[in-house]
Amino acid sequence: MSNMGILEAKRPEFDELLSKIAKYADSFEITSELAYETAKYTMIDALGCGILALKYPACTKLLGPSVEGAEFRPLGSKIPGTSYQLEPIRAAFNVGAMVRWLDYNDTWLAAEWGHPSDNLGAIWAVADYVSRKNLSQGKAPLKVKTVLEAMIKAHEIQGILALENCFNKVGLDHVLLVRIASTAVAAKLLGCNYDEIRNAVSNAFIDGGALRTYRHAPNTGSRKSWAAGDASSRGVDLALKAKSGEMGYPSALSAKFWGFEDVKMKGQKLVIPQEFGSYVMENVLFKISFPAEFHAQTAVECAMALHNEVKDRLDDIEKIVITTQESGHRIINKTGELANPADRDHCIQYMVAVPLIFGRLVADDYEDSIASDPRIDALRDKMEVVVDPRYTKEYLDSDKRSIANAVEIYYKDGTKSQKVEVEYPIGHRRRRDEGIPLLKAKFKANLATRFSPKTCKIIEDLVNDQRALESYNFNEFSDLFWQG
Repeated sequence: MSNMGILEAKRPEFDELLSKIAKYADSFEITSELAYETAKYTMIDALGCGILALKYPACTKLLGPSVEGAEFRPLGSKIPGTSYQLEPIRAAFNVGAMVRWLDYNDTWLAAEWGHPSDNLGAIWAVADYVSRKNLSQGKAPLKVKTVLEAMIKAHEIQGILALENCFNKVGLDHVLLVRIASTAVAAKLLGCNYDEIRNAVSNAFIDGGALRTYRHAPNTGSRKSWAAGDASSRGVDLALKAKSGEMGYPSALSAKFWGFEDVKMKGQKLVIPQEFGSYVMENVLFKISFPAEFHAQTAVECAMALHNEVKDRLDDIEKIVITTQESGHRIINKTGELANPADRDHCIQYMVAVPLIFGRLVADDYEDSIASDPRIDALRDKMEVVVDPRYTKEYLDSDKRSIANAVEIYYKDGTKSQKVEVEYPIGHRRRRDEGIPLLKAKFKANLATRFSPKTCKIIEDLVNDQRALESYNFNEFSDLFWQG
């Protein structure tokens, strides 16, 4: 009888965390200029990553309406870089999958990891739909500033929940946080009140969570590239249900035996160590230099620094030692045959071998045509991955949040290279001044893969003017990226 949960049918009060999330999404005022400016960069960077992903058929085959002909004109959300116009649930999947496909958008590393701009799928889809619907009813469309605010709040909800709650240790994938955050901000954008937002978020937790099976050996696969789209689209779906009056579940987290904490967290209580504000957006990590899983960003930078020394001495190498953090060791230390691009971009040895050989790491380097080069696996076989406790400690330190790696080459003649160490990647807040010009260049290059020089110039001029951008009608901003 111990597994019967609670027999008392009286409704409890809402779990405090559900109420906090809903209150924050509904009424918290974002005043930080830094947060809005950084939100602009997260938006354009995520858009650029999505546009670049359209080069890859493995991505584009998943895009468009659920079935041929099921587009939604004229009120549908426009999908950047395409001619699709879709209802918001499907639109959220499209944008979310594009943004995440190349593992090149921003990230957040704490007890849990994740990519907060994955929520752009839900935000873009709902904001565009609401704007076009408003116009059809003689109302004003949403402004880009409203979208930036939604991005700040989605980043914050996802990131604060990630600070001390480690979902991966119980086998859950971080896209569950995308579903939670997307649900909350999508509900607000749809015009839901506090109670409706809370109802929606409770349902998002009741969905449970995706298993991390598809991120890890021996099952690593392409689902990790569309999982965010799946999560953001579900968030929109739940928000629409709440808007229609669908009920919520007060103890979705804490209900004995049946609740999220007992079922999914093995009895652990969800905690937030600080209140929701704008901390996450202000401190978010950008993937600027390399489309590489973020725990390996600095390792790739180390390898790039060693390229000139080793490029003509590959056969002379006896051993390569990669020093990393515990989290990097857990998720991207991988030996044996790598089956596909998704497998390769989550293997630290692969991501170090490529720049040692070629002096670069770009998205195409994960494809079969490059992976078939025998030198890559030959170097992988010579690699040893070790964990430095200091790296692990400073990775978790709230004042540092470093993502340190080091690479050292040992040669057959008994000599060795310098031990090249990089503690903070270029996209880290501590290297923001160095990183933003490179982020802008990355966005410009990604735009150019899909749009004319004239269109690129219009977009670039607009995003370079913070005030003009914030006051821009969102539907008109969306139009700039559409190719219909």
